Amino acid sequence: MIDLYYWTTPNGHKATMFLEEAALPYRIVPIHIGRGEQFAPEFLRIAPNNRIPAIVDHEPADAGPPLSLFESGAILQYLADKTSSFIPQDLRGRSMVLQWLYWQMGGLGPMAGQNHHFVQYAPEPLPYAIERYVKETSRLYGVLNKQLGDGRAFIAGDYSIADMACYPWIVPHERQRQTLSDFPHLKSWFERVRDRPATVRAYEKANEINTTPVVDSASRSLLFGQDAGTVR
Repeated sequence: MIDLYYWTTPNGHKATMFLEEAALPYRIVPIHIGRGEQFAPEFLRIAPNNRIPAIVDHEPADAGPPLSLFESGAILQYLADKTSSFIPQDLRGRSMVLQWLYWQMGGLGPMAGQNHHFVQYAPEPLPYAIERYVKETSRLYGVLNKQLGDGRAFIAGDYSIADMACYPWIVPHERQRQTLSDFPHLKSWFERVRDRPATVRAYEKANEINTTPVVDSASRSLLFGQDAGTVR
């Protein structure tokens, strides 16, 4: 059994997409980040960065005590290795998937996240920041569109954790001021992933848990006001 500490954000969706695809038994433990539940001591013991998702695997491969992980990319890689699924077993195929997984973790996610912040949540419009992150999001969409433009159905060939990592960050494309029709290969890929039964189930679970915006007036200071004092 996997305990999934989760909220309905792009990084949270990555984990449910994998768990639904792999049909692993799991239990969702909601962590309402808008109410500050990510600062609970019991959660911080699992996720010291006070971010979701995190998991506890009660049946790790070494037959040892429960194993906890935080960081969505690390979780995807761990689950792929645990199940020998959604990551190739050969050197070159595995390397291809991991490149694109880390590309999302280091590029698409952080840049789209800054886009979200300055376009939607900053207390006043900052034209330089908005232009900077909207353009960089566009560039990253272009990189992914090019990768998908050589006949690949999915980012690294077969459907993999690279696709699961990227897809949730493309879902809010309109809020990122991106138009999918400008990226035809990306658009086709997006629709293929969207229509997978496991993706549908993952997003249905999200709607069962939360149907309100994560960021509102009450949660802004919790989400955007942290500094080193938060972790002391």
